Amino acid sequence: MRKSWQAMDSTMPPAQKNLTPLAHVAKNRCFGCGQANPAGLKVEFFLAADQSVVSLATIPDTFEGHPGYLHGGIIATLLDESMSKAVRSRGFIAMTRHLEVDYLRPVPSDAPLRLEGRLTRSEGRKHWSEAKILDAEGKILAQGKGLFIEVTPR
Repeated sequence: MRKSWQAMDSTMPPAQKNLTPLAHVAKNRCFGCGQANPAGLKVEFFLAADQSVVSLATIPDTFEGHPGYLHGGIIATLLDESMSKAVRSRGFIAMTRHLEVDYLRPVPSDAPLRLEGRLTRSEGRKHWSEAKILDAEGKILAQGKGLFIEVTPR
């Protein structure tokens, strides 16, 4: 039996219960979060009081690898997106330089997932971030680390 979002909310740390939506540009075509991308994941993120970012998402079976489970590339995308949003939530516009993924357990499709990302360190234009994907019971299914490089405006 799959837990509802209300059940997931009851296990949330207090600092993550009051979530503020992260704003996006209207024509955002990002594969991970872009509402203007008809083929994308359209994942929405929120800023928590502890400065982490959180998304409560259900990814459809159109993004499966093995039936019933998300494709590994989609899992990496969700982690990358969570880390990127953690960096952006601090006002930095940065792109992925290095991404490291640990696939711990199969990630189900069409099931409630919790994505969490946090900025762990910044040094000049370099920003390090971590993310994880959890199931409705709070088990970590996948986690990642990344280095993001702040881009200079054109």
